[in-house]
Amino acid sequence: MSDNFQSDRPRHDQVQNDNVIIERREPPDTTMPMVVYALYLVSFVVGFTSVIGVVIAYVYRGKGPAWLDEHYRYQIRTFWIGLLYATIASILVLVAIGIPLLIALAVWLIVRCVKGFRGLQEKRAPENVDTWLF
Repeated sequence: MSDNFQSDRPRHDQVQNDNVIIERREPPDTTMPMVVYALYLVSFVVGFTSVIGVVIAYVYRGKGPAWLDEHYRYQIRTFWIGLLYATIASILVLVAIGIPLLIALAVWLIVRCVKGFRGLQEKRAPENVDTWLF
């Protein structure tokens, strides 16, 4: 027989063990949290998309790993805190201080969404989930 002939039997330097089960974990799907952040940003143009985003965050909360659940918590807090800030700023528009506050609110929302997107890309929870600022 020639040396080029390959046998179906394992060679002595190969280890074969049928009892080993290799479990592959699929990385968690980050599509829905990304959609929520995108809906929050689109709300600058179409106002009601943030409501759709918070509903999605409530529905998917608790169905993933802890770091992904923190994103949903961060998104829910962003919606409610943003709604409070928007209400206060809208009332203060009557005394002219509300316009700069609405601009600050827009910057606040953009920063929180960017931080969230970045955390999702790095597969980690957002920093300072409990903060009212950034």
